[in-house]
Amino acid sequence: MKNKRFILSVILVAAIFILGLLGGCSAVKEKEPVDYVNPYMGNISHLLVPTYPTVHLPNGMMRIHPLRKDYTGNKVKGLPVFLTGHRANHAFSMSPSQGESSLSQPVINYDYDNEKITPYSYRAYLDNVSTDIYYVPSYQSAMYKFEYEGEGTPCLIISSEKGEVAVQNNSVSAWQPISDSIGKVYLYLETDCAPVDNTVKEFGDYRSLIMQFKTSDREIKVRYGISLISVEQAKRNLRREIVNYDIDSLAVSGRDAWNEVLGKIEVKGSSEEDKAVFYTSLYRVYERPVNISEDGKYFSGFDGQVHEDNGIPFYTDDWIWDTYRATHPLRVIIDSKKEIDIVNSLVRMAEQNDDAMPTFPDFTGDTHRMNGNHGIAVVLDCYEKGLRNFDLGKAYEVCKNAITEKTLAPWSDKKVGNLDKFFEENGYFPALDNGEEETVPEVHGFERRQPVAVTLGTVYDEWCLGNLARHIGNDKDAAYFLDRSYNYRKVFHPNTKFFHPKNSNGDFIEPFDYRYSGGLGARDAYCENNGWVYRWDVPHNINDLIMMMGGRESFIGELEKMYDTPLGKAKYKFYTELPDHTGNVGMFSMGNEPAFHIPYLYNYAGEPWRTQKRIRSLLTQWFRDDLMGMPGDEDGGGMSAFVVFSQLGFYPVTPGLPIYVIGSPVFKEAVLHVDNNKVFRIICRNYAPENKYIQSVRLNGKEWNKSWFHHDDLTQGGELEFVMGERPNKHWASAVDAIPPSFEIKN
Repeated sequence: MKNKRFILSVILVAAIFILGLLGGCSAVKEKEPVDYVNPYMGNISHLLVPTYPTVHLPNGMMRIHPLRKDYTGNKVKGLPVFLTGHRANHAFSMSPSQGESSLSQPVINYDYDNEKITPYSYRAYLDNVSTDIYYVPSYQSAMYKFEYEGEGTPCLIISSEKGEVAVQNNSVSAWQPISDSIGKVYLYLETDCAPVDNTVKEFGDYRSLIMQFKTSDREIKVRYGISLISVEQAKRNLRREIVNYDIDSLAVSGRDAWNEVLGKIEVKGSSEEDKAVFYTSLYRVYERPVNISEDGKYFSGFDGQVHEDNGIPFYTDDWIWDTYRATHPLRVIIDSKKEIDIVNSLVRMAEQNDDAMPTFPDFTGDTHRMNGNHGIAVVLDCYEKGLRNFDLGKAYEVCKNAITEKTLAPWSDKKVGNLDKFFEENGYFPALDNGEEETVPEVHGFERRQPVAVTLGTVYDEWCLGNLARHIGNDKDAAYFLDRSYNYRKVFHPNTKFFHPKNSNGDFIEPFDYRYSGGLGARDAYCENNGWVYRWDVPHNINDLIMMMGGRESFIGELEKMYDTPLGKAKYKFYTELPDHTGNVGMFSMGNEPAFHIPYLYNYAGEPWRTQKRIRSLLTQWFRDDLMGMPGDEDGGGMSAFVVFSQLGFYPVTPGLPIYVIGSPVFKEAVLHVDNNKVFRIICRNYAPENKYIQSVRLNGKEWNKSWFHHDDLTQGGELEFVMGERPNKHWASAVDAIPPSFEIKN
């Protein structure tokens, strides 16, 4: 009897213990999308520029990140107040301090520790001034909280470089130029504690305010607004967004804002690391461009004037060369209203500056970086996918002007020159012969002509322009530009099957090596990448490229040869010549935008199983939830959008064609929330992480034996169902009628 009672007691205790564990588990809060975001992913670069752990709200004007070279930086240079665009450029600096010893400099270099960054907050401990900092942004305003340890006098230094700063009690106003040529950033700031002393000092180019507080003020909160219009507007921005000094409530609002946009795509299954890579990539897509409308007005760097936005927010800081391939197409799906606003912004920019579509819009105007005029592709992609709330006629006009009135030379804002006239007459951008000196004034001395890259990029832009002309009923222009869009053939070498630089006499440049020729960054022929990457850059007519290369079997053989071709020299020598050509698998470069579509091209040759294999291996090799988890320059969401699409299982190979090419879905289930409360589900049956190969597909319940699907299938809502397996099904979508369309979709 005693034994039975003992056994029952043990069972009862065990049951209570197990129930307690289960109760504890149920009490654990489930992760929300923002909890998966790791802003540190990629903060140490493989070679050139790292990612930055940027704190901001989605597409918000207010952004900061620690001011250091990368994650390994031993010190941070003050605390940033506002980022002004390209990477680490910033306006104003805030430096908390204690005592007199650190008041002899405008910006303090801090030793720091215990740093923690989320998309909506920044925390760190500044060792050399014994101060905890906590930062939380809104859209055009933000708040800092400083907790001073020890007994020194709390101080705050607010510095403007080449600008002005003024103070009245606990209120600070300041301005600083964005650049030497155009635009200012304005600041209005308040502290919750009244300073006992305010001193304005000059330190060379810096005008600095030193605020000293009572020794007993061990916690000081600072709230501020920024503006591109005026100090008064900065104050209004602050008052509109932050009504008190409750920084924790502000953080909750920021967290909610991020969960709202990240939750537009829900993913289930797979590893926690895959989810971290996915949601971190999606967070980076929302850094640019930024909405700079302030109470219905905005300052335009394109004409230096303040304009009414007439209810349509104005967006700038868009790196179009990097983002047109995947970032803009992703936004078309999950944030279409914003994408229309961005297109309207691009048209406004053009109206304010030379009436030509910008190439690389920034706070200071069109900065003319890179090559091509791919804003045209952004416009066409929107229109073809049903986003039409913009003036297509005006958009066409400014797109056409970008090609016909401005030079095609990279990084140049000059008018049409001799090279452009040659391109118009002959259909290709001419290269210099080996050793020939440049004489054309519109060519940038460092960036060079980039003749093959310019030719390929522009004929794609002309394809886009021809389709826009067709939509406005301009049949003459449509025929003209669509015919010109075949001019990639002019620089295709029939013997080597590569796109090859050609001089003004029509001769291919010899000798020429597709791995190494072209100088630094291959800029005398291509752009940042070598001939192996640009070999496939005809996104509007892949099927014609296949024929030019000898048919499907030959095309696949050459794709495989690319991945098999080694660097051929020591890494340090190869990357000295081609520093952007990173993330290598053979001659393929995962680290640069012109390569993103290449793994999907097997579909066009009837072997989609090779795309499935290649995409999964590239994701595994180059994208990880760690400090080196990005293989190249992330560039304004360009690479991150590739990751988002590829993990979902499809990709927009041709912006401007309303189709998606199928890859290999990573998650067991993904739910996309699109317009009009529609839901598109991607479901994987027989799911397992190692099951990368598609066995069969059903689209909205019907068998689907094509390696692509239409944009309307997605936006109307429905279900794309995959059956996956560990071995390839080489018959699925292999027939000629299963391949993705090129050039146009036949009805």
